[in-house]
Amino acid sequence: MEKLDAIIIGSGFSGMYQLYSLRDKLGLKAKVLDGASGVGGTWFWNRYPGARCDSESHTYMYYFSKDLVDEWEWSERYPQQPEILRYMNFVADRLKLRSDIELNTRMSQAHFDAATNRWNIKTENGKEYNAKYLITAVGCLSSANLPKIEGLADFKGEWYHTGQWPHEGVDFTGKRVALIGTGSTGIQATPVIAATAKHLTVFQRTPNYSLPACNAPLTPEFKKYAKQHAADIYKIMTTNTNGHGFYIEDVSALDVAETERVKAYEEKWKMGGFQFRALYRDILTSAAANETAAEFIRGKIKEIVKDPKVAEDLADIDHPFAAKRPPIDSGYFEAFNRDNVTLVNIRKTPIERLTTKGVKTSTQEIDADVVVFATGFDAMTGSLLKLDITGRDNRKLKDYWHAGPRTYLGLQVPGFPNMFTITGPGSPSVLCNMPPAIEQHVEWITNCIQYMEGKHLAVIETTEESGDSWQTEVDRAANATLLPTVKHSWYLGANVPGKPRVFMPYAGGLAHYRKICDEVAQNGFKGFEFTPA
Repeated sequence: MEKLDAIIIGSGFSGMYQLYSLRDKLGLKAKVLDGASGVGGTWFWNRYPGARCDSESHTYMYYFSKDLVDEWEWSERYPQQPEILRYMNFVADRLKLRSDIELNTRMSQAHFDAATNRWNIKTENGKEYNAKYLITAVGCLSSANLPKIEGLADFKGEWYHTGQWPHEGVDFTGKRVALIGTGSTGIQATPVIAATAKHLTVFQRTPNYSLPACNAPLTPEFKKYAKQHAADIYKIMTTNTNGHGFYIEDVSALDVAETERVKAYEEKWKMGGFQFRALYRDILTSAAANETAAEFIRGKIKEIVKDPKVAEDLADIDHPFAAKRPPIDSGYFEAFNRDNVTLVNIRKTPIERLTTKGVKTSTQEIDADVVVFATGFDAMTGSLLKLDITGRDNRKLKDYWHAGPRTYLGLQVPGFPNMFTITGPGSPSVLCNMPPAIEQHVEWITNCIQYMEGKHLAVIETTEESGDSWQTEVDRAANATLLPTVKHSWYLGANVPGKPRVFMPYAGGLAHYRKICDEVAQNGFKGFEFTPA
């Protein structure tokens, strides 16, 4: 059994920065465990057609190191998966992290030993570790959700889940493809698959708003600007609500004349990306303000899609704009103007089962050579609950969270001493651009561990009362917005049958959340209890 100061689970953005912080900044002995054969986290696994980041590239990177900012150069406004994975490997090499990352090593269990105040960790390949700190960096969107559709075993063709895509890729040339799911992944994949498939049938249950990416290569002038103004860009990212490189305008959509508002929406639509969402401060808090944006987007869908019936099905959206994470796309609605793309509205004609030769709905059977499940993830909690994590007094995480996740600040779970969760439920995470949220979490955890080591403390453990009070704050922040009104949202776990319906991320904004975390630390880590060594 190898004895360490810390074990970190996952080698994505969170795990690699946490390793660097503990090892290079604090001088601790730490290792990362990852079941994948390469670093990158979600970007190692998500290789589906069209996989692309929805944050602008100059904001989707580490900012803790000026050298990393200066030495890396993005090629596009919105980077594709291969480029992001190259970036992750660049960081691993540049920071010399690989020697302390154990790949092909999936954790099977982690049990807290109250007699020693340490974690015993076992892996599927038989390795064992003992560590003072257990830090989960498993990602919010990394546990694939495969729906239980009758007849999957009968289907004679190929089938794939977008979150577990073959690394060698899939050739759709001359094939009839059934794509099930129209969330962000399905919206990205549709135009790419349609470009080579003989025919693509898209099965839509929940129509979605989507914003145009207006993606393009970065100009030499912008690349130079981003490097020269890195400090300014990072300040904006870390002092706003959403972690992106722009602020939400302090204007109500209802205080602007309709002609002026439509003109502003049109300008942001042509600009592309999430700045459309940031045009007015009350888009996510006022149903009336939200409807102005929703109406504009529905009108754009009907303007783009030539077939009125298809356009109506695509625009028949039953939730407020941005109350589910809005995708950005590169030609999604335009794809339905192609002769080889068909939309099936499975609200009207539900899927009954797969057959040997395709997909059977309530009214027809559609032949397919390939079925693609773009059905998302068991978000926020799925990757953690797959792990056998047992805390104090034999408390199992999956049992403690049976009615929904309970954390303090999204950073620690009551009853699980010395265990930290990076971007866990109860933190802003998926409601903002992830890298600045990750950097904030890692730096807070590192500061906390430095405090403990400096004062020779053996245990940090949050309390049930802290967990209860933070859940009250999570609920308050969510209920101040339109987010909880979408009952089929994965923010509530509604995409996974049997999962408790609890709003999981913190909707109070990254800047406000950072302030709360800083105040907790400045007040002697209020809400946590310590045990001396």
